[in-house]
Amino acid sequence: MSVRIHLRDHPHRAIALVSSSHVLVFRHSPTSTESIPSASVQSFQSHSSNQSPAAPRCIVEFSRLDSINLGDYRSLSTLPVKGTLGLITVNNDVFLCVVSAATRVATVRPGETVQRIDSVEFHCINSSDYDHVLNDEINPYSTDNLSQQDGFDYEPNQTRREGVVEHPCLALKKLLSGGTFYYSTDFDLTNRLQDRPIDASTFDLNSFDDGFLWNSYMIQPLINFRSHLGSHEKEALDASQILTSAIRGFVATMPIAAPISPARGTALSGLPSTLTVISRLSCRRAGTRFNARGIDDDGNVANFVETETIFWTPSGLCFSYAQVRGSVPIFWEQATGLLPGQQKIQITRSPEATQPAFDKHFESLEVDFGSIHILNLLSKDKAGEVEISERYRYHVRHSMLNNSVEKGTSGAFELLKLTEFDFHAETRGPTGYEAASIIKQIIRESAESFAFYLTEEVDHPSEELHPGAVGQDRPVSRKATVVLQQEGVFRTNCLDCLDRTNLIQTIVSQMALEAFLGQRNERARQDFWLRHSSLWADNGDALSRIYAGTGALKSSFTRSGKMSFAGALADARKSATRLYINNFTDKTRQYTMDLLLGRLMGQAPVRLYDPINDYVNSELNKRALEYSASRVINIWIGTFNVNGQSEGTSEDLSAWLYPTSEISNQQPEIYVVGFQEIVELSPQQIMSTDPGRRLLWEQAVQDTLNERADSDKYVLLRSGQLVGAALSIFVKSSVLGDIKNVEGDVKKTGMSGMAGNKGAVAIRLDFANTRLCFVTAHLAAGFANYEERNRDYRTISHSIRFQRNRSIDDHDTIIWLGDFNYRIGLSDEKARKLINAGDLNTLYDNDQLNIQMVKGNAFRFYSEKPPAFMPTYKYDRGTDTYDTSEKARIPAWCDRVLWRGDNLRQTSYNAAPLRFSDHRPVYATFQCTVNVVDESYKENLSRQIYEKRRADVAGLTANTDLDDTDEEEDLIGYDAISSGLPPASSDTRKWWLDNGMYAVGNLRYTFTRLKFSPFFICLSSFLIAARSLLRERQHPRP
Repeated sequence: MSVRIHLRDHPHRAIALVSSSHVLVFRHSPTSTESIPSASVQSFQSHSSNQSPAAPRCIVEFSRLDSINLGDYRSLSTLPVKGTLGLITVNNDVFLCVVSAATRVATVRPGETVQRIDSVEFHCINSSDYDHVLNDEINPYSTDNLSQQDGFDYEPNQTRREGVVEHPCLALKKLLSGGTFYYSTDFDLTNRLQDRPIDASTFDLNSFDDGFLWNSYMIQPLINFRSHLGSHEKEALDASQILTSAIRGFVATMPIAAPISPARGTALSGLPSTLTVISRLSCRRAGTRFNARGIDDDGNVANFVETETIFWTPSGLCFSYAQVRGSVPIFWEQATGLLPGQQKIQITRSPEATQPAFDKHFESLEVDFGSIHILNLLSKDKAGEVEISERYRYHVRHSMLNNSVEKGTSGAFELLKLTEFDFHAETRGPTGYEAASIIKQIIRESAESFAFYLTEEVDHPSEELHPGAVGQDRPVSRKATVVLQQEGVFRTNCLDCLDRTNLIQTIVSQMALEAFLGQRNERARQDFWLRHSSLWADNGDALSRIYAGTGALKSSFTRSGKMSFAGALADARKSATRLYINNFTDKTRQYTMDLLLGRLMGQAPVRLYDPINDYVNSELNKRALEYSASRVINIWIGTFNVNGQSEGTSEDLSAWLYPTSEISNQQPEIYVVGFQEIVELSPQQIMSTDPGRRLLWEQAVQDTLNERADSDKYVLLRSGQLVGAALSIFVKSSVLGDIKNVEGDVKKTGMSGMAGNKGAVAIRLDFANTRLCFVTAHLAAGFANYEERNRDYRTISHSIRFQRNRSIDDHDTIIWLGDFNYRIGLSDEKARKLINAGDLNTLYDNDQLNIQMVKGNAFRFYSEKPPAFMPTYKYDRGTDTYDTSEKARIPAWCDRVLWRGDNLRQTSYNAAPLRFSDHRPVYATFQCTVNVVDESYKENLSRQIYEKRRADVAGLTANTDLDDTDEEEDLIGYDAISSGLPPASSDTRKWWLDNGMYAVGNLRYTFTRLKFSPFFICLSSFLIAARSLLRERQHPRP
């Protein structure tokens, strides 16, 4: 979408970004924050609680194009801009950064394009001093060798040279225009394919990964502003594509002609496939080669890059494989030097002080990727690299991830594995770098277990929302379906994580592609692999230029598979250039990166406020009862570990689903049914999911429900399965219109995340305007493994993600159900005696889950009604007798229902007498108050409040004239500190005078205009009267 940039010079400077339908206007606010009572300014409380009081402020307004008069504006550029990267402050001047030129460099999938930023411009919002300084359209020069004469000598507190106006953003412009920044207006470029919703047609700015968002500091004020807009304004702002989110690294697509493509069927269609490489460089420990090494206390490492290889075919297949690289995650430094031997490595912290940061780093990787296989390519001969490797081994051995692996698992399921591969020693022989390919044999087992991410477009019958459709009447749509997920990641490093690392990652990427093609009985031709190698060579060069200042060494071999004499000479030249850049220019490059990321001492972010919209939102909240109402619905929750018994599908389930006449008559609107162990958890079963058993159980449940239902039948809304765990939601057909945004996700926790014998299935939905989330979980088994169960809960709670990056906690109502496997901490003999005596209170006092919840170690802030039924595990099948086998397991309440939400009221909690499993099924019923909003009425009310407020402030917005800066107070909107109190006063408005109107008396003369406050007039009168009274007392009249 085209965006134009306009400027208004008088009477007050303002900049407008104009789309085809809307306008985003910025105007600097010179009013100091000290002049405004902070307790009464609603806008500032939400934007600046952690910011410096002196932070520059701007008024911002987003409006429809037809409501803004652009007659006083002039165009700043003959060409449209691509969007804005945000706002930044330099030397107390506020600059708006816009993308002025960009080139399309990649098409990942149809409709998903990536643009490379070629040029940016910085426009000052509060001053015209720089309007004609930085007006070159595109920077034609490389940013690899920037020096002080290029503008990097500017410091925030440095005064401008007399007679010469030097643009303070020159260095930032050259950095951002250097061809290393990318953005997309079609999809979330900060997340890999596997972490993006498969069926999302749009993306939310709030779901972006801040770790890869390089303009996060500049764009955050605008993201905060966006969050306070109404839903329609927010959608309009997103549709305008004004806000741009950029990553740094490398992105490129290479089309694969049909005759060359290894994918079956492309030759017949004649359409090309695409091969794409995306590298995302983290900004959390960003820096140049000798300025950023090792790890920080938050677990972030230098030169951390996530690289994704994507292969798409016209038939709808899409392959994705991700790898990461990053500096060795310990605290170490390396000094610069003009000779290689002078670059001494120093480890700066003890092992004990390093381990917490080390664990943070790998725990974060484990959450994102699962198992981690480290490929350490450091030398075994160089003293500094040997010392780092020794420390690396120490921390891997002492990692909490390795200590958390389930007992009895084989090495194939290690959560953190280390392979040391001395790259230089292995490639020293006559075959040279070709010998590096022997690493394939070393890592093949992990590569096969990690698999890859694969989606395929298939025809889907849309049966969930069309319960009456049968057979060929069902509508069919072509949708992408997840076939396989990547379950682990290779983390590769050398010293710089550039040259050696890139060559090995190229080999790993090829292995993953070969595995994908091999499963389909396909093979790639040499031409295909040459294109693959060329993309990876370009990737290595780009990442090397960012970190070290030159292209990658060994790129000649990566590109062609051979090391030529010319390539060796090129490597020597690059090494010499690196020495110069690292010693003489890296300091200024580091400074510019820190400026961009907002990490300089004393650097303050820009603060935005939109007074009218803030006021409207505040008023809407106060008047919520006018456009919203509440409604009570009934929800039935049930969980059942069926112990792999398929014959239960033929049993009568009504004792569980309709246990009382009240529930039968009540006909709950929602039935949430969770199963565990619907298949036998054999070694073959736990690695895959067979939906056959789930379908049988769903049919059995639905048949039982509809046997007693009236004409309003139950339909299956959505279901999900993870090996033996399944979650199915049935709703009455009459409430389908109230339900939207139904989404699901799963998380494996068995065998350290490798297997699905343990884990969770989650489904969320919106019922009217209330967000509900249901989670069924099967946690770690074993009497003493309550800490592992706690860890499983935390992993599930943190890892489950729905569209727009919503987590479990981002819901109004949350209900967990399942076999949580918490036991009763008593001996078998004592537990059975208490059961026989009916002393459930003592049993509950010793229940592991109850104890862990009280301590805050698991399910914090959740509630459970104390069980008034006997422990549900473990029975002899077909009887009411607890376990009589040799193991004699202690009876326990393994099967539970927990909930959280102020809108929930639990009405029952019990077990049902179904005896075909060694567990008893458990159920709970709830009354849930949902919020129903009349969106049409709310929209009309919002428009009325907006227009009235606009009239009250006489149109004083970012786009209009202000005669006096003090009058800006009237834009902000003052609220009462507490209910029942009047709104706070200001220097110009007093609530006790004239109904809050102006409290300033104006005396007009022909030559001046004076202002007197009535307060001072009254005070003067009082002092005069007091003085007269005192004189009379001192000198009384006769």
